[in-house]
Amino acid sequence: MRSNQDKCRERIQQFGNDHCLANGASDHDVSDRFSDAGDSTDPDQDSVVSDSESGISGPSMEHVEWINEGLVKLAEEKIYDLIKRKFLTSIGLLSQETTVSAVYKNSHSTHIGQARLHTFQIYLQAIAKKNGGNANVKYAWLGASKDQINSILGYGFSHCNKLESSQSLGNGIYLSPDDHPLKSLEDTVVDEDGLRHLLLCRVILGKSELVHPGSRQNHPCSEAFDSGVDNLFAPKTYIIWSTSMNTHILPEYLISFRTPPRWKGALKAKQPLRMPTSPWMPFPALISVLSKCLPAPQIDMITKYHKDHRDHKISRHELIKRVRQIAGDDLLIHVIKSSRTQQSTGSRNGQRTAAGSVDSPIFLE
Repeated sequence: MRSNQDKCRERIQQFGNDHCLANGASDHDVSDRFSDAGDSTDPDQDSVVSDSESGISGPSMEHVEWINEGLVKLAEEKIYDLIKRKFLTSIGLLSQETTVSAVYKNSHSTHIGQARLHTFQIYLQAIAKKNGGNANVKYAWLGASKDQINSILGYGFSHCNKLESSQSLGNGIYLSPDDHPLKSLEDTVVDEDGLRHLLLCRVILGKSELVHPGSRQNHPCSEAFDSGVDNLFAPKTYIIWSTSMNTHILPEYLISFRTPPRWKGALKAKQPLRMPTSPWMPFPALISVLSKCLPAPQIDMITKYHKDHRDHKISRHELIKRVRQIAGDDLLIHVIKSSRTQQSTGSRNGQRTAAGSVDSPIFLE
């Protein structure tokens, strides 16, 4: 018997392909990753922050000691510009007071570097084979102190050099998606030159499981999973367990930058109210699509819970929780991501889509 998700895939082709479920960045070219699939914000966003506004006029002459012989400082070139722009656009208004000092590339040119690169590639192939050909490789930011980054680049990740973090999501390494580095930015430490540092890494996520705050987990809960996330729909944190930290994370680039004093408070004060960029869909449209995939009794239950929410009998959180229990996360992810693809296509063609409705939208953040 076919699953609800299999039936639904056949019936909602008009929503487009669900490329978010299979868009693992398996390519080795960061320029392709950033230019083609990196930004989830407005495509014109690159013009919002200019070099003059962010105080950047190319690499500075500031010198920072790094012990890794394979670390190469980039000049003003395509990769430098892409990483700089990606970082600045993803930190929002904070970019107006942030100055990038330098961008470095980890060339993996040493014997140890070559061994780590080879190990990463072996595990990438193994996880891809395990998960039907998709290793789900992403670029992600890692924040740490200068000394910790030196240790990571020179010797790898170690329990002896535990990374401090503002989060509590189990025993592992926490990284931020390439378009949302603020969590990792909080983990950076100002060095003696007043600079902070972030590593841009390639990360093998494979199949991710949800990890709740306060978890003491230190490995996947079963062989079906390879990593953890703080949110299945729109993760802000990737968790690579301590058992995989030297096989599933490959530091590729290092960015050094200067932020204003008390930048956390300034960011909260200046951050404008924004529409969510995570996948979302109006409830009436969601119910309409689910009715093609689920039995009538389940649709009746979802409709009832939606009415209870509108009548203020249950909270929005409770509504979403119950819908997830009835429909299942896999089906919801497919439907909502497919809807977003249709919204993008309709917007480009000047068509009105269901996203224009404001009737009890479901925001999955």
